[in-house]
Amino acid sequence: MSSTQEPMTQGFELSLSDRAAEEVRKFFETEQVPAETSGLRVSVMPGGCSGFKYSLNIEEQAAEDDMVMSVNGVRLFVDGFSAQYLNGIGIDYVSSMQGSGFTFNNPNATGGCGCGSSFTA
Repeated sequence: MSSTQEPMTQGFELSLSDRAAEEVRKFFETEQVPAETSGLRVSVMPGGCSGFKYSLNIEEQAAEDDMVMSVNGVRLFVDGFSAQYLNGIGIDYVSSMQGSGFTFNNPNATGGCGCGSSFTA
């Protein structure tokens, strides 16, 4: 998984593979999302079969208290609660016989489930 990463704020790191960034940019273009203010919200929510689940949403603008960063040419919005669980993760996009979608490589997770969309911190 290759990625280009710009400096993060407050020592926070998150990588987005070339393939994942390409998929996000395609979605922005298809849905005519205004690139100047919009971004991909990367967050963690309580739930899932392992305790926490990842969430990706396109939003028109960042919240006032979000960390805003550009990774691989995509603006990312991360809230303070999620940041503690997302520092150091890598996001990729994969296609296989079973389907396609975003995957998360979280070195901080102490456990996870078979679906790959939830984890234990």
